[in-house]
Amino acid sequence: MSKNHTDTDNSPFERHVVLVEPEIHWNTGNISRTCLATGAALHLIRPLGFSLASREVKRAGLDYWEKVKLAVWDNFEDFAANMTPQEDEVAVFSKKGAKSFWTMKDPQRLFLIFGSETRGLPDPILGKFPNATYHIPINSEIRSLNLSTAAGIALYESLRTAQPFHAWLEKG
Repeated sequence: MSKNHTDTDNSPFERHVVLVEPEIHWNTGNISRTCLATGAALHLIRPLGFSLASREVKRAGLDYWEKVKLAVWDNFEDFAANMTPQEDEVAVFSKKGAKSFWTMKDPQRLFLIFGSETRGLPDPILGKFPNATYHIPINSEIRSLNLSTAAGIALYESLRTAQPFHAWLEKG
């Protein structure tokens, strides 16, 4: 595991975006910017389909990477052992998700977990949180949403229900 930031901020709640085996550097870069914009931490689970040092990843995240609360884990088991997410603190996103994301709970600490762009989440991870699987409703004309779009939708919805009226923004 490697981390840019190990401290947690003093906000009344925590949001974590977890990408399991992401493949496309642009998506990860865009998600990192969304995490920074909202104060969420970003967790990347290896293997990654790109190098974090690549020019494309840096470009997608602009000059914000140093400010992102980033943790990179060797596997999901290491992540789970260190972060200890409980089922009531998890929203696992999949086309197979049993519940609409509109019904997502808003605990103080919430992990929004997404799979890779082409494979989604492995069944063992879906099986760890059987009562916490969600989907984002989409028209039957398309197979799926872009990963960065889905992560942004879910993250902002979790903030809206937890802290309406943008109370999570720092006043400056």
